[in-house]
Amino acid sequence: MNKYFLLITLIHLISSAFAQGDVEIITESDRSIAPAYRISSRPKTIDTTIYSPVVDYPYLVIQKETSFNVEEIKPATIKQRAQLTQLYNGYTKIAGGNMLMGLGEIYYNSSRSRKFNWGFHGKHLSEWGKIKKYAPAQYDISNIKAFGKVEESRYSYGGQLFYQNQGLHYYGFRNPNASKDSTLQRYQTIGFNGFFDSHRKDSAMFNYRIGVEYENFHSRKPKMDTLKDWYGRENYAALKTRWQYNATTNKLLSNLRADLDFSFNQYKYGVKGEHLINPYDSIFTALDTTYHPLDTGILSNDFIIYLRPVTSFYGVQGKLHFLIGGELALDFGSKFRASLYPLAEVKYSLFNDIFIPYAGIKGGLKQQRYGSLAGRNEFIASNVNLVNESQYEVHGGFKGTLSSSISFNTQFSYGHYRNRALFVNDTIYSSGNKFGVIYDTLNIATISASISYQKNEKLKIDAIGRFHSYETKNNPYAWNLPQFEVILRGYYNIFSKLIVRADVTLETGRYARMYDKTVEGVKMQDGIYYKKLGVLVDANLGVEYRWSKRFSIFVEFNNLAAQKYQRWYEYPVSNFQFMAGLTFRF
Repeated sequence: MNKYFLLITLIHLISSAFAQGDVEIITESDRSIAPAYRISSRPKTIDTTIYSPVVDYPYLVIQKETSFNVEEIKPATIKQRAQLTQLYNGYTKIAGGNMLMGLGEIYYNSSRSRKFNWGFHGKHLSEWGKIKKYAPAQYDISNIKAFGKVEESRYSYGGQLFYQNQGLHYYGFRNPNASKDSTLQRYQTIGFNGFFDSHRKDSAMFNYRIGVEYENFHSRKPKMDTLKDWYGRENYAALKTRWQYNATTNKLLSNLRADLDFSFNQYKYGVKGEHLINPYDSIFTALDTTYHPLDTGILSNDFIIYLRPVTSFYGVQGKLHFLIGGELALDFGSKFRASLYPLAEVKYSLFNDIFIPYAGIKGGLKQQRYGSLAGRNEFIASNVNLVNESQYEVHGGFKGTLSSSISFNTQFSYGHYRNRALFVNDTIYSSGNKFGVIYDTLNIATISASISYQKNEKLKIDAIGRFHSYETKNNPYAWNLPQFEVILRGYYNIFSKLIVRADVTLETGRYARMYDKTVEGVKMQDGIYYKKLGVLVDANLGVEYRWSKRFSIFVEFNNLAAQKYQRWYEYPVSNFQFMAGLTFRF
């Protein structure tokens, strides 16, 4: 029924849309109302907190897989400054050996101090043995010195006193029964030196040094009062000053220096212009062979003023060093003479000091001294003429390093020496067992090379070779000077317990002037007799065992090859020498 009703209603609506008029529809329907009921419950308040959920909307996270390596952290280290080694104030050395040798040495120094340093040193060495077929050859030498220094922040000063006593015999003739007193000689030296030195720290400051020197040297004094003046004696005094200024620019460091020295030397033998004694006087028969009746008194006074201005430059980041200057020598000796000498040197460092070429020229006036000549040849006669030596030399070469342990040096030099002192056997005032001094003009060309190896403080080795070519003016040879030299030295430290030292010296090409043509091996050239001396080979070995830091024992072997070579003509050395002893620190 309802579906018919709906259909009729739809038709009516459509018709009403197109018709203009009222339409009334009458239908039957059920309009019943559902029964009502009463809610029996009463409203109440619910006292409860109701939490609303919090919605979390996280950010969008895009994770990329990563990898990493953990580096090791080195353990922390603390640098600890090593403590200073214990300093012992004293050192002593005692030894003895064959040939009745004796050695004693003592050294004492102040403790560590920033301001003061003082001490003394004494040493004695003697030998009382014999050399077969020769006159008594005993010798002894003792020396002692005391020194001191005061160091302040801007200056320092100090000095030393010294004394030396050297006894020897002129044993250069074959007579083992000769009297010891007849060949005895004794040299004594006493002197002092001192200095005052300013050393202000600023590079652009003026600094100076003032030094004084004095030395008295004399030979054995005669026992007879009538001969009290007939011995060699010398007084040397000098005032030496240095004035220095350092200047710095952007690229160069320059050093300006001037040395001003005053040197005085007085030598006496006998009474000037007088003879020792009349050879026909009966008193001459009582004299020993140390004196000769033909001796003539000698007096020599020599005063020299030296002025040496020098300028040096350092540039190219310290690789280039250039020095230029000269020497002006004013000699107020027996005859006034002024001499000017050049001084120049240049060197350049390549490849971080691996290779350093260098070249230079230098010259100077050498003041001749009796004490210096006796130091070179102790068998010299006491009556010598002193002539100053003039020197000019040019040199060049290169040096450097092959590794951290190996260094080398090669050099060529050519020198011109006027009044060079040469030693020859004297036959006028002695029987040939003393040496006189003659002077000649020499040109010397030298080629030398050296190489060194050092491994920390454990091992050190040096090798040196030199070749000399001599050109003389008045003599066929440069008497007693070697033509070829080789020196080998070594040092080995085993665990700071065992110390080994060794050295070998070889010399060839030495000639001695002769006056007796009947001696075997004598030849003649330019009317002068000469003899070639044999090869000099000297090998030495020393071993030291350090029992503790304070005590050690040692042994030394000298002339291991037992070569009876001659240092000077008719002056052979002992075949073999042995010495053993101990050292102690206190």
